[in-house]
Amino acid sequence: MAQLSWFEELTADQAAEVTGVLEAAQGTDGVAPVGEAVRLRMRPGATGSRHLLARLNGELAGYAHVDLIGDSGGNKVAELAVHPKYRHQGVGEALVKALPQESLRIWAHGGHPDAEKLAEKLGFRKVRELLRMRLRVENDLPEPSVPEGITIRPFVPGRDEAAVVYVNHRAFDWHPEQGAMSIEDVRAKEEEDWFDPEGFLLAFDADEKLAGFHWTKVHTPDLGEVYVVGVDPDRQGGGLGKVLTLAGLRHLREQGVKEVMLYVESDNTAAVRVYTKLGFTLWDADVQYAR
Repeated sequence: MAQLSWFEELTADQAAEVTGVLEAAQGTDGVAPVGEAVRLRMRPGATGSRHLLARLNGELAGYAHVDLIGDSGGNKVAELAVHPKYRHQGVGEALVKALPQESLRIWAHGGHPDAEKLAEKLGFRKVRELLRMRLRVENDLPEPSVPEGITIRPFVPGRDEAAVVYVNHRAFDWHPEQGAMSIEDVRAKEEEDWFDPEGFLLAFDADEKLAGFHWTKVHTPDLGEVYVVGVDPDRQGGGLGKVLTLAGLRHLREQGVKEVMLYVESDNTAAVRVYTKLGFTLWDADVQYAR
């Protein structure tokens, strides 16, 4: 029987242990078991989380994170991982049963079959699916046709945060997580090793008002990401999203990456259609479960 312990904040040693479990799980499954937001919440001083550690024989066998702030629907959101060495020993089930059950959503990254079986056993059903798509960018990419009056330039730290957050909120007011991005969130990501302002492309209109942006990310020398593409609703429908996407893809290719990935909601048919026309194909999917 796994020994479970809750913590409001992880110590440096606990965070190192959890990182070891996450890396072991990713090495086996080929996909990270938790998202970027969870890793940020594992840092000293981070708030709004509860961390659940499961130990077997004195070793960390599993980890679960609960976002107490939750999504825009008022749901608490959990993510978890079980060390491959301790799978099929009841650790995952113990973690899920110990989570606060009211208004609970749980992510299963990569749609792992074990997660699906556990969800069915415990009475959870799929309520959301986030597709991961990818594109080889070694071949030619179309030249973006920038609309008249639009100029595109890189993000300037300390100057552009407020404008990005404003447009992001307008573009993603429907999104459970993205629409809540704050200036503090942007500044925190500016401190990440991967952050590169040259890969954060902003489109301004003739009045120097931000119309849209494409935030790119480089994961490895070979893999980049369409991290966020946001277009102000007043500018949607004119092709600016496609222009910004292409500009970001060309930037990533200039950095030497061979493949680019992105996440898109499965029910966002318009976005899926755009990405499919650009040559993106389905890689896998993250699934969110609820009772």
